[in-house]
Amino acid sequence: MTRTGSASSVTPAGAPRRGRVPAAAAPGGGFGPRLITPLLLGSVLNPVNSTMIATALASIGADLCVGAAQTAWLVACLYLASAIGQPAMGRMVDLFGPRRVFLAGLVLVCAAGLVGTVLPFLGWLIVSRVLLGLGTSAAYPAAMALLRAQSRRLGRETPRPVLGLLSLAGLSSAAVGPVLGGLLSSTLGWRAIFAVNVPLALAALVLAVWWLPSGDRTRGGPAPAGAADGGDVADREAAGGTDGRGGHRTNRAASLDPLGIVLFTATLVTVMLFLMHLDRPSWWLLPPAAVLGGALVWWERHRRAPFIDVRMLMRNRALATTYLRHGMTYLVIYCVMYGYAQWLEDAHGLSSFTAGFVMLPMSVAAAVCSLLGARTKGIRAPLTVAAVLLAAGSGLLLLTGHRTPMAVLLPAAVLFGLPQGLASTGNQAAVYSQAPHGGMGAAAGLQRTSQYLGAITAAGLIGLFYGTRASDAGLHRMAAVTAVLSVGLILLTVADPALRSRTARR
Repeated sequence: MTRTGSASSVTPAGAPRRGRVPAAAAPGGGFGPRLITPLLLGSVLNPVNSTMIATALASIGADLCVGAAQTAWLVACLYLASAIGQPAMGRMVDLFGPRRVFLAGLVLVCAAGLVGTVLPFLGWLIVSRVLLGLGTSAAYPAAMALLRAQSRRLGRETPRPVLGLLSLAGLSSAAVGPVLGGLLSSTLGWRAIFAVNVPLALAALVLAVWWLPSGDRTRGGPAPAGAADGGDVADREAAGGTDGRGGHRTNRAASLDPLGIVLFTATLVTVMLFLMHLDRPSWWLLPPAAVLGGALVWWERHRRAPFIDVRMLMRNRALATTYLRHGMTYLVIYCVMYGYAQWLEDAHGLSSFTAGFVMLPMSVAAAVCSLLGARTKGIRAPLTVAAVLLAAGSGLLLLTGHRTPMAVLLPAAVLFGLPQGLASTGNQAAVYSQAPHGGMGAAAGLQRTSQYLGAITAAGLIGLFYGTRASDAGLHRMAAVTAVLSVGLILLTVADPALRSRTARR
C-alpha cells in the first residue's frame, strides 16, 4: 500500500510499480511544473476564446454580410455552451476521472478550431463556438479535481499560490483576449481567431499525455489505497462511479443524469433568450422558464446521483453564497469589459485595436492582484476590497463622457481590473474549501456556470442600455446599475458568516 506523501509508489507486495511516474515524484514536488503546466495551458482556452472575438465581430459581420444582432450569437452561444458544459464536464470529471475528461476536451477544441477555420459561414462559426464552449469547459473542473487529488494523496493542502496561478491563467488570457483578437484579425484575418486554438490545444494535449498522472487502474488488480491516480479514487467512489474494488455500483452513463442536463439546458436557453432582448422583453418566456426551473429542482432533489445537487446546495449555504457572489461580481465585470470597450469605439471614436489597448491595463491589474490575492491567508478581506473597488470604478464611469481625456480612461480600466484579480482568487479558494468530498469537479463547474450566467445577463443589459449605439447616457445608466450591484456585493461579503474565519470551511 502506498504511503501518503511518499515520493514513489509501490505495490502491496512491496515491489516497485511499473508505468507512469507520479507527478509527485517529478522534480518540483507534488505541485511542480509537470502537474501545473498542462493545466494552465488548458485553462487559458476558455477565457481567451470568450473575449478574443470581441474586437473581430465587426470584421466577421462585414465579410459575411450580417448585422450586429447575428454576430452577437457568436458571443452568446459560447457563454451558453460554457454555462452548460462546465457542470456537465465537472460531473464527468467526478465519474470518469479528470485526466480522461481533460484530454477529451482538448480534442474537441482542436476539432472546433478546424471547423471555424475551414468553414467560414455564420452557421458553422456558431457550431465552432459551441464546440469551443463545450471542449474548453473540461479544463477548469479537471484542474481543480487533479489538485485536490494531489492534495489528498500528499496529505497537505494545495498551496494558495498554485490556485493563484490557475486563476491568473484565466484572468490574463481573458483580459488580453481583445488585444490578441484585434492583432490576429488585423494581420491574418478573423479566421486566425479560430485557427489559433489548434496549436494551443495540441500543445496542451501533448504535455498532458506526457506529464499528467494517469487515472487508469493498473492491470491485474485494484489500485492500491492512496495511489496517485490523478482521478481521485475516493472522489469517484463518492460520486457513485466505482465501489473501490474496480466494480461499478451504478452505471456511470446513467449517473450523468441525462434528464437533469436536458432540463438545465432548456432552462438556461429560455432564460438567455429573455435576457438577450431586454430592450424588447419577451415576457411570455418567463412562465416556461419558471416551469422548467421548477421541474429541474424537483427532479434533482429526487435523484440519487443528480447533475445539480440541489440538496447539497441547500445544506451548504456557504457554497451557494459563493456562487451568488461570484456571479454578481462577473456581471459587473462583464458589463464593463464589453460595455466600456464598445463605448470607447462608438462614443469616443477609437479603433477596435486602440480600444483593446486601452483595456490592457485592466488585464495587467487583474494579473497583479491575482498573484497578490493568492498570497493572502484569508478570503473575506480581499473579497471586501474587491467589492469596494467595483463600487469606486462605477462611480468614476458615472463622471466619464466622450470628451474625457485618456489620462482618466486608463485608470477607469485599472479600477475594474484590480477587483477582478482579487475576486477571482478569493472565490476560487472559497469553492476549493467549501466543495463537498466527491464533488470537486461539479462544484468547480458550477462556479464557472455562475460566472457565465453573469456574462449572459451583462450582454442583455448592454443591449438595453445602449440600443443601436453606445452613448454617454447609456454608459451612465450601466454605471448606475453596476454601482448598485457593487454595494450589494459589499453587504453580501461582509455579512457572510462563512468568511469571518481565516479560511472558508466545508
